[in-house]
Amino acid sequence: MAGSLLAALVSLDGAGHYFHWHWIDISYANLTVIALMVVTFVAALFVPFPGRRSKKETK
Repeated sequence: MAGSLLAALVSLDGAGHYFHWHWIDISYANLTVIALMVVTFVAALFVPFPGRRSKKETK
């Protein structure tokens, strides 16, 4: 049920849309996935792990 509702949001009948910049030619869908992976990676670098505290806070 949820899959059919999600499928209704995006029409896959037409041709893909591409981002053109000099020699780079990438679809907007792939560009979105790459951007989300970069954001996730940067967040993993700067967001502290849950339960991890410095020694000063535990005393």
